[in-house]
Amino acid sequence: MTNQSISAQYFPEEPKEPVVKSTKGSNSKQAIESLGKVFDARGAYFVADYAKSLGNYIADVDGNLYLDVYAQIASIPLGYNNPALIEVAKSDKMIRAIVDRPALGNFPGNDLDEIVTDILKVAPKGQNKLWSGLSGADANELAFKATFFWYQAQKRGYNSDFSPEEVASVMHNQAPGAPELAILSFERAFHGRLFASGSTTCSKPIHKLDLPAFKWPKAQFPSYKYPLENNVEANKKEDERCLKIVEDLFKTWSVPIAGVLVEPIQSEGGDNHASAEFFQGLRDITLKHGALLIMDEVQTGVGATGVMWAHERFNLQPPPDLVTFSKKFQSAGYFYHDPEITPNMAYRQFNTWCGDPARMTLAGAIGKEIVKHDLTARASEVGDYLYKKLEKLQEKYPKHMRDLRGKDRATFIAWSLENSAARNKFLSDMKEVGVNIGGCAEDSVRLRPTLVFEEKHADILVDAIDKVLSNF
Repeated sequence: MTNQSISAQYFPEEPKEPVVKSTKGSNSKQAIESLGKVFDARGAYFVADYAKSLGNYIADVDGNLYLDVYAQIASIPLGYNNPALIEVAKSDKMIRAIVDRPALGNFPGNDLDEIVTDILKVAPKGQNKLWSGLSGADANELAFKATFFWYQAQKRGYNSDFSPEEVASVMHNQAPGAPELAILSFERAFHGRLFASGSTTCSKPIHKLDLPAFKWPKAQFPSYKYPLENNVEANKKEDERCLKIVEDLFKTWSVPIAGVLVEPIQSEGGDNHASAEFFQGLRDITLKHGALLIMDEVQTGVGATGVMWAHERFNLQPPPDLVTFSKKFQSAGYFYHDPEITPNMAYRQFNTWCGDPARMTLAGAIGKEIVKHDLTARASEVGDYLYKKLEKLQEKYPKHMRDLRGKDRATFIAWSLENSAARNKFLSDMKEVGVNIGGCAEDSVRLRPTLVFEEKHADILVDAIDKVLSNF
């Protein structure tokens, strides 16, 4: 395979363009209504036919073929029905992992070392260990546990025994065994919908309403002015303002802050970017106060921004303490490097499956394909091509394409419309012309195509945007 035609060689039968047969979606509506009797299907956009989906195109049960630039909420790395991944799925290793799903903590298979090593071949720079989980939210919650264990071990001594008071009090959810500690996150962040991850999420109320919450601090993430090159000084001051808030929270919060959790690009919260200087400032603050830095790469990781891990662009010194992953890796967990982040005793970071070797095997295969075909570089090329075209559209439709962002971040691109109603209409109208596209925050559109999205797909996307906005 060659990089120049990787999509065509993976998918020689990929559609040349979208096909829209029925804009009413009657079959989807009936299927959703039937499904809704046994499963909460209220969030369904349409019912897909994955057997007929191919490459960058997703099919639905009404015969429509959409160019998919949302890709299962940023989680399809190499296109639908990718032949290389299908071969892995048919392997004896995968069959064993699925049929005899091991309880990895107690009964690891004789192939687990190879499975983990394959994933670590594409780990972030500076990370050489991992712990596996089941979802992005699970990955973050596992990282919180590791952070709290580490933080307490620094005070107690890594190899020290627990005190009788700790052992007794923890059974009643009381200190000192259940200490009062916090994870600092940011306004507009999204880290998941479980209990602890929900307490760090701050993008939309619907994600966490009615959940009891940990009383953890929220700092402000930079809100930049665009275009970046015309607002250097203002954005520098914004970095400084936000870092001061973080520093002040460390000094004034009611309980110790054990870790800082941050996305390299706030995704669900609006594709909000920040500079390398901002992130190095966070790294410096955590070091100063004896806390860990957790980089949430669930959505930005695995090549999505034109490098394998988005935070690597910041060249943080030293590297983050933990890096969580999921989505495009088709697996989940966190990377780390400090041996003392491994809990001092077995069964502390533990569950029945400790992840899933089937998904971990697929993650290793995805990493191999990305490296083999240098798909991060290819995504950067396509992203540059696409961004230039979108800049021209922004000039043409300044009311409807505001704050275009994601330059030099491959196809991890977004822009804002004038309000939420306009954004929602835009998303709906794009389906009418054969493009499945997603939103973020209240008024933004985000692009999350596969890593085999090419210039020919970008041309179709841009033409569709132009057509929709011309009728706004």
